[in-house]
Formats: sequence, C-alpha cells, structure tokens
Amino acid sequence: MKICYIADASSMHTRRWVNYFSDRGHEIHLISTTKGDEYASSIHFHLLTAVMPKLPLISKYASALSQLIQVRGLVRQIQPDLLHAHYIAINGYLSVATGFHPLVLSAWGSDILIHPKHNPIWKALTRYTLNKAEYITCDANHMVEAIARFGVNQDKIKLVYFGTDVQRFKPEKRDDGLRKRLGLDNAPIVISLRNFAPIYDIDTLINAVPLILKEVPEVRFIIAGKGPEELKLKETAKSLGVSDKIIFPGLLSQEELPQYLASSEVYVSTSLSDAGLSASTAEAMASGLPVVITNFGDNSKWVKDGVNGFLFPLSNPEALASKITYLLRSRYDRMRFGQANRSVIEERNNYEREMEKVGKLYEQLIATQ
Repeated sequence: MKICYIADASSMHTRRWVNYFSDRGHEIHLISTTKGDEYASSIHFHLLTAVMPKLPLISKYASALSQLIQVRGLVRQIQPDLLHAHYIAINGYLSVATGFHPLVLSAWGSDILIHPKHNPIWKALTRYTLNKAEYITCDANHMVEAIARFGVNQDKIKLVYFGTDVQRFKPEKRDDGLRKRLGLDNAPIVISLRNFAPIYDIDTLINAVPLILKEVPEVRFIIAGKGPEELKLKETAKSLGVSDKIIFPGLLSQEELPQYLASSEVYVSTSLSDAGLSASTAEAMASGLPVVITNFGDNSKWVKDGVNGFLFPLSNPEALASKITYLLRSRYDRMRFGQANRSVIEERNNYEREMEKVGKLYEQLIATQ
C-alpha cells in the first residue's frame, strides 16, 4: 500500500504508527508542519513551509490557506492509495479540503472534546470533516460517543488503541545504574511523564509533594516533560521548599523511557483530560508500576481502585498524596498492582495487535474503492 499521513511528526504517536507500516514494507509519506526524529529511513517526509505575514490579524488565515494549497499539491503528487489524518483540528480539516478518498481520520482527544467548544465555526468544521471520512478511529469509548454526537454513523467509528510495545516496556528494564547516576540509589521514586501544559495539571503533583514528604521523607520525584509552564512549575516547587526533592530531566527520549519507568516505584498522571488511556500511563503499567491517575474519561475502565492502582479526583493534591503515600508504604501492594497492570496491557493494549487491526481496516477500505 501507498499510505499518506497528515500528522504531527514530533509526536510519538505519529512516529510509532507510521513506523509500524513502513517496517512492513508499505510506501509511507508523512506531511507535517513539524520535524521529527527516530523514524524509519524509508519514510518520505514532506514539511509544510510557514507563511508569516506582517499583519498579525491575517497571519493565521494566510498560514492555513498556504498549508491547504501545499497539502492539495502534495496529495496530487503522491497519489496515495489512502489518506490518513491524525488530529481532527487542522490536519483533519486539511485532509477533507483535498477532496481525496478513501480518507481515514484519527481523533486524539482535545480535537473532539475541547477544540470545537471554543468557536462555532470550528464546531461546524469538525462536524463537516468527521462526516466526510470513510472511517474514524479513536481510543476510548467516551470518544466514540462524543464523535457520534456530531452526527456520525457509529459504524464508521472504530475503537483502536494506540497500544504499547510490551517488549520495550517491561519490568526487566530496571536500571540500578540509572538510579545511581541520578543520586537516587535506595530512594523510592515517584514519576510523572505528562508535559508542562495546563491540561496536564502538574501543579497538583507539585502541591502534593510536601504532603507526601511528611509521611515518606526519603521519597524523590522525577517530573519529566516540557512545555509553557516549566518555569512556573519550578517556581512553585521552590516556593514550597521541595526543589531538592524533584528532578526535572526534561523530555525523555524513547531510549530512556523504559529505564526510567522500570526504575521507579509509582507512576502518576494528573491530567485533566485524556481521550483514552494515555500512552505514558500504559507504558508505566507495562513496566510493572502501580499507577495513580485522575478519575476522568475511560481511566476507570483500565484502573480499578485497590486492584492495579488508584483513581483520584481532578486537581486534588490531598487525595493524590494519600494514594501515593499508601503505595510507598506498601511494597506488597506495589508489586501486586504492578503485576496486574502488566497483564492488563499485554491482554488489552498490545501495540502489535492494535496496528494489525488498522492494517486490515486499510486493506478492506482500499479493496472497496
């Protein structure tokens, strides 16, 4: 197959998705406004050039028009068997504007749950775009319902999890050398991997840190990521007097992630919104960690209190601190929850099986054209 994607090349979701099909011998083209790394060498990249008019009021419209012209030209040049856009807002809009079929769209979360609420024009565009695709994939049951509310026939909506590479993320990746290099030889580690944007509410974790330290003074925190709130978060940690208990290593590479996760004791996600189970949460579960995550969306379908982790109310540092403290004090439950999580991911969120589902969907769609 010759498959053309319109997606964010800097996203690990894009990278893992397109690499899978490239590795299986398909001709892959990736159109993106951003650069990315760790891609298969056989992938054809098409970087959209930016337009920066001097008048700010028209810049975003001029940029969108420029991107549309570029994308239409590229799709005509590539002549793929199938076009697949990831993230409805912008990428989905651009894909529909090309007029190309067959078209598959993938909704990622905020593009359905948040973006259309900001502007009636975006809401109308989202409705139009969704109804123009042959199929739409998403990774959560509540996302299926949200997409259907745009008037989309549910037969067109396919539940496909992003999936986890259970061979890369596993308990055996624990690295005592990493702990030593970080100066955390015997300290229990609580790790967060969500980026530093308001939607991920890292503030709640930092505000929970002093409460946890009162009960478990030896604990240390790894808060990895990047984003616009980085300086603010570090200032909050400083004002609370806990800067020396937190390591901010920046955005971890794909090579580093398995070791960091498997070398930790507890994983935390404070996100205010997720489509389905977040990739980092699934990777932590595959690594054999107990998880403490917000009670939002489909999270309760993956994590059961007292079975494989805990759910806590949004923006509640006291509840978060209580759950983390419990796990740090109970090695038996940490081990039990972690083993249960490994099984959950192996059975329900296996990357290879999910991508096989997509491959069959592609083949069926192309065969009917």
